[in-house]
Amino acid sequence: MTLLPPGVRRFLIAACASLAATVAVSAETLKPYKDDLFAYPGILESRDDGAYRIVDYREMRDINGRDEVPERRAHARYVSLSVRRQQQNLSLDGTGHVAVGRTEGARFITVYLHGQGGSRKQGVDDFTFGGNFNRIKNLMVDNDGLYLSPDFPDFGDAGAAAVAGLINHYAKKSPQAPVFIACGSAGGALCHRLAKDGELVGRLGGLLLLGSLWDDGYVRSAAFRAKVPLFIGQGSRDKVFPVDRMEAFYRSVRAAAPGYPIRMVRFESGTHGTPIRMTDWRETLNWMLSAR
Repeated sequence: MTLLPPGVRRFLIAACASLAATVAVSAETLKPYKDDLFAYPGILESRDDGAYRIVDYREMRDINGRDEVPERRAHARYVSLSVRRQQQNLSLDGTGHVAVGRTEGARFITVYLHGQGGSRKQGVDDFTFGGNFNRIKNLMVDNDGLYLSPDFPDFGDAGAAAVAGLINHYAKKSPQAPVFIACGSAGGALCHRLAKDGELVGRLGGLLLLGSLWDDGYVRSAAFRAKVPLFIGQGSRDKVFPVDRMEAFYRSVRAAAPGYPIRMVRFESGTHGTPIRMTDWRETLNWMLSAR
């Protein structure tokens, strides 16, 4: 039997431990939560090896059939209100926010940034958007995670600084947790600003643009260089941010870095708020975890 020199043995042990840790992280997934109700109702077309998909969306089925009061109150089967027991209204350095789940030692952190005219209340409303915010709250709580929905002063530098400060505060209390930032509508301006934050990018597990906007400078950002997974959800009839501009943005990222972890879901006939209602949180976050 050949004995390895002590230095070589230590190197191999460390390498094996590092590999095991990497495999453990990449194998992490969120447990199911009402997947049968929130899975995409049908894929009309798939391109780019599944990175770009066109999802069947029908207002009569996906709003009128899903909501007890259309656009105001989802049917009870789509929500579970027990999660409210782990919901807190908090403030950090003047940044009001709602925290749901583990504020320390979280396995995952998901942050939702609202659009123009919204507030922290939007991201924790259990019954609007077909119960999809209730789902992400339950997914985080059931998986020992943390969900944050903050207010912020604007969609510029001050807003980005406030959100970055909030994320860094909670990330330090959960140093192993990947941070997913989901930006609705004009909130995407903050996603793109935060993508340029070199310190914050090291904590990110992914960025989600939900009925949001593009940024041609993304391909020069710290997030792009770090290959942070990027998800785009867009309605084909969005009159605020046209789908063709988001499709061009999707293609520009792929062209700048073939193999970049980016996905786009186009909700056929969907409008501006459709991606917030219809995006499959669990499928998207599990993909981002696998792409890390």
